[in-house]
Amino acid sequence: MKQVYLIHLCKSSPPLHGVLIRCLLKVGEKFAEWPDCGGSKYSVCKKMAYQKVSADQRAPGHSQYLDNDDLQATALDLEWDMEKELEEPGFDQFQVESAENQNLGHSETADLHLDSIQPATSPKGRFQRLQEEPDFVTHYSRSVPKSNRCSFCYLLKLLCTAIILFIFGILIGYYTRKNCPSAATSSATVDPQFYQDILKTIQAEDIKKSFRNLVQLYKSEDDMEISKKVKTHWISLGLEDVQLVNYSVLLNLPGPSPSTVTLSSSGQCFHPNGQPCNKEARKAGSQDLLYSYAAYSAKGTLEAGVIDVSYGTADDLKRIKKMKNTTNQIALLKLGKLPLLYKISLLEKAGFGGVLLYIDPCDLPKTGDLSYDTFMVSLNPGGDPSTPGYPSVDGSFRQSRSNLTSLLLQPISASLVAKLISPPKAKTKTDICSPLVLPNNEIRMVSMQVQTVTKFKTVTNVVGYLKGFTSPDRYIIVGSHHHTAYTYNGQEWASSTAIITAFIRALMLRVKRGWRPDRTIVFCSWGGTAFGNIGSYEWGEDFKKVLQKNVVAYISIHSPIRGNSSLHPIASPSLQQLIREKNNFNCTRRAQCTETNVSSVQIKGDADYFINHLGVPTVEFAYEDSKALEGPSFLSEALFPKHATNIEEMDPFFNLHETITKLSGEVILQIANEPVLPFNALDIALEVQNNLRGDQPSTHQLLAIASRLRESAELFQSDEMRPANDPKERVPVRVRMLNDILQDMEKSFLVKKVPPGFYRNILYHVDEKTRQFSLLVEAWEHCKPLASNETFQEALSEVLNSINSAQVYFKAGLDVFESVLVEKN
Repeated sequence: MKQVYLIHLCKSSPPLHGVLIRCLLKVGEKFAEWPDCGGSKYSVCKKMAYQKVSADQRAPGHSQYLDNDDLQATALDLEWDMEKELEEPGFDQFQVESAENQNLGHSETADLHLDSIQPATSPKGRFQRLQEEPDFVTHYSRSVPKSNRCSFCYLLKLLCTAIILFIFGILIGYYTRKNCPSAATSSATVDPQFYQDILKTIQAEDIKKSFRNLVQLYKSEDDMEISKKVKTHWISLGLEDVQLVNYSVLLNLPGPSPSTVTLSSSGQCFHPNGQPCNKEARKAGSQDLLYSYAAYSAKGTLEAGVIDVSYGTADDLKRIKKMKNTTNQIALLKLGKLPLLYKISLLEKAGFGGVLLYIDPCDLPKTGDLSYDTFMVSLNPGGDPSTPGYPSVDGSFRQSRSNLTSLLLQPISASLVAKLISPPKAKTKTDICSPLVLPNNEIRMVSMQVQTVTKFKTVTNVVGYLKGFTSPDRYIIVGSHHHTAYTYNGQEWASSTAIITAFIRALMLRVKRGWRPDRTIVFCSWGGTAFGNIGSYEWGEDFKKVLQKNVVAYISIHSPIRGNSSLHPIASPSLQQLIREKNNFNCTRRAQCTETNVSSVQIKGDADYFINHLGVPTVEFAYEDSKALEGPSFLSEALFPKHATNIEEMDPFFNLHETITKLSGEVILQIANEPVLPFNALDIALEVQNNLRGDQPSTHQLLAIASRLRESAELFQSDEMRPANDPKERVPVRVRMLNDILQDMEKSFLVKKVPPGFYRNILYHVDEKTRQFSLLVEAWEHCKPLASNETFQEALSEVLNSINSAQVYFKAGLDVFESVLVEKN
């Protein structure tokens, strides 16, 4: 129990007074000073009295007692300290303190009961009587200091608070992870089955609904309206950043009335479809007649003799020129075998003034009769003709180019051709088709009138971005196209847009659950495709510097359903192995699956700019008619009206659409997510060697360089790509360097000068039958009868420099990796 002691000291003894006070303070007791000394002014009082105060005077908060041993030890220490202090020299020289200091604690003694004071003395020393106090142990007990107890409580509270917060944080984290999207999944942990989980949500019925909704939009003559519909749909699916990119471009549109062809001998006038020139025929097919024209052709009227030039190859023209004068004559030209622009250039050089273009029925599949169908073609090699090589942005200089050829060109139907020539031979019993031919000894004079109008119109692209997680600066571009006003109301654009929309829907369902591709996927719906891929060219020219550095691959979904008999994948050499793997994997899940030949041939559509100007690896899946694959190429340059290519007749249940969507989607996902790009460097070297096989002369030097290219590619494939594909050996810095090399491999094969209509990327062939470099084949065919082979030597030099550039590129890549490895060691 806490005691209060009343200390009776002389006023003249401040040193002793202070010592005793400190003594009591050390043992934790209270004290009070006796008010009167009763002795001499300078003498020290000999008596001390201790007053034990009852429990009602105790200081609050003290309830613990010290052990007896501790108490005795404390008392002895205090006695020793006080004796030492009293024995210090100069003790007698202390001065009298002020009255205020001498009356220390006086206010506390006012309430004490003085009658209960019991004097106590002891002969054993000044402080030994503390130990002799009979009730010392029980009455003089010091409790644990309050500050220690408070510290313990404070620490306990902190510990409890920390535990509660920790548990609360775990609960918050659990429910947040459960209800909110988690962090993007790393591509290194993606299982191949993961891609199938995304693609299994793609259903044919959904594509069919989307297709039908899009077809209803073709009635609009405003390109912007369709673009806005596509944008709104993509945003509703969850695509984060969707933009409309507009360009004001020069379009060549049909004239106010259809073009005509008139037989000079009889004066009979015909429309391009073979129907007579009368009001009834014009009303029956007004739109088809108007849009049966060649965009960017010269306009006017020409009356001349008709000369059948067949397919218009270099051999055909050489044969014709030996027999007839071709100056300012009208060529009867079949579409196919070679690019139309190339054949037009040959006809211009031969001196022709006009062209009647048609498709021979024997070159078409037997799925439909197109004898009376007209079509449209474009003579634009790509982009806005008024801004060649640079984008059509505000302030750009506009060139005056209303026509891109000096020839008057008019597409006509096979039925009209039959009227211009002698009746064809009847079909034999073997059902062999007889091609349309105008005998060389017969003369047909006709007058052709071509009417077109040139106007500046707005072309709109829809561009949507799904940003990548680890490499957002690397782009995989997926391109389709939408209907452009002022052209045929075909359905292939709706098929293309429905497929890309179905893939976006499946992809965004996974993105909403927290997943994200490693590389950025850019979805594009191009405008102005029918006029020469204007939308894609202008966008590519506008962002050329960015795209040259960042585009990894282009996935084309231009015209996916051109038949229903066989799958026809086209891919860059570096991607052919990946396409074969995907096709074989999907074959195991289909009842009927034939071996698919993957080739690198020129394709029609908006992939043109990315292949020929950026050197980007490209993939396209499409269903074809097997007869069309056997026939001449480049028939797809003709754009037929809607009823000629009814998509729902070829794929009534849209199962082919679903297959194209899943195959394209799987390739997109793998390119966008694999740590190492799934490109094969060795396949490029092998393709180069295969292209040099043939009977062209002067190729021995090319073969030697191609052999060195193969050696460098093999070293690159084994020393760099193999370790990078092993997660245990994969180093992020080296993987990034490796991918930079892989994505730019094909840029070495871009040549500057090629014939019109030929790809600048010489890795692509003009058709399936040609296995040599198309540039060399054309140059050799052109120069065979000439004494000088300068043109062929120029082409040979272009190919040689490309192969050498690729070999140097691979070797430089190997040197860079070796130097990095040496620095690390």
